[in-house]
Amino acid sequence: MSLDQYVTLGHSGLRVSPFCLGAMTFGEDWGWGSSVSDSERIFDHYIECGGNFIDTANGYTKGHSEKIIGDHVGRDPKKRDRLVIATKFMSNMFLGDPNGGGASRKAVIAQCEESLRRLQTDYIDLYWMHLWDRFTPIEETMAALDTLVRQGKVRYIGFSDTPAWKVAQAQTLAHFRDYAPLIALQIEYSLLQRTVEGDLMPMARELGLGVTPWSPLKGGVLSGKYKREDHGKHQPGRGARITNLLDERTYALLDLMGDIAREHDTTVPRVALAWLRTRPGVTSPIIGARTLDQLNDNLAALEVTLTQAQITKLNEASKPQLAFPADFVAAGTMFYFGGTTIDGQRGEVWSQAPQSDAERY
Repeated sequence: MSLDQYVTLGHSGLRVSPFCLGAMTFGEDWGWGSSVSDSERIFDHYIECGGNFIDTANGYTKGHSEKIIGDHVGRDPKKRDRLVIATKFMSNMFLGDPNGGGASRKAVIAQCEESLRRLQTDYIDLYWMHLWDRFTPIEETMAALDTLVRQGKVRYIGFSDTPAWKVAQAQTLAHFRDYAPLIALQIEYSLLQRTVEGDLMPMARELGLGVTPWSPLKGGVLSGKYKREDHGKHQPGRGARITNLLDERTYALLDLMGDIAREHDTTVPRVALAWLRTRPGVTSPIIGARTLDQLNDNLAALEVTLTQAQITKLNEASKPQLAFPADFVAAGTMFYFGGTTIDGQRGEVWSQAPQSDAERY
């Protein structure tokens, strides 16, 4: 597979690349990231390889990420119109202003205008709510987003980092009020973050939302640079967020990934990305890169096809503990399958059910 083998995003006709380029690293305003020139080179190379999907946010590098994109492609309609530019609202860019961020009608519309100015474009292809604003009624947010769609300033909408029940409420509201529907969900998802398989992923598939996972390498833990023999010597920039994950379970998973990488003559991060692409409901993982080498390494994951045996091993090594009622529902087939096979899944026989006609009243 390659970047120019496009896929439709959720229940929509929007065609996007199988990997989305994350632009959180565009700009050095946070003390790390890529320079403007390096960001442009990374962006250009992604486009040259056939990529068309870029993800940013109003708050990334204090707004500089959006401006870098706007300066580079927003001014040129020939370049801009061939791209799917996604950005997010929520971050307050104006200290002291309670309405400077969030998901109220006032805030959403103002943030959209600010992003359009920085991106130097007349429209945003995909506008994300960055996370749930629990202080604003979801009806107000959905109505504001619908207004932006009807005005032509936004083409599609999606939610990021929001509980499944709230996403479902918003989508149901859109359906019954004839608002613009959600087409996508952006959540953290990786071999080390699979708890989303309890509610968020099944919800997305049921409601027709394409999933664009962020942090597919879990902040670099799945990059292969952390090794058991170096345990205790690591001083990653993200501190405890990384070191808390460096336990025996993670090292065992990394060992397995290393074995699989050698079988394919590839790298550990490519195995992580290849596995994520096999997950039901995943459309376009978001890959971030501060250098061209990192981008090329990630893009090469499109050439890796894992065997079913390898996928099964990775699934078992990273199996999460899901919240109730996930396990109960999964085991529940024995109650209603009657020992048959449905859609390829075999149901266990419930020992408490009638085992013969003579036992049934």
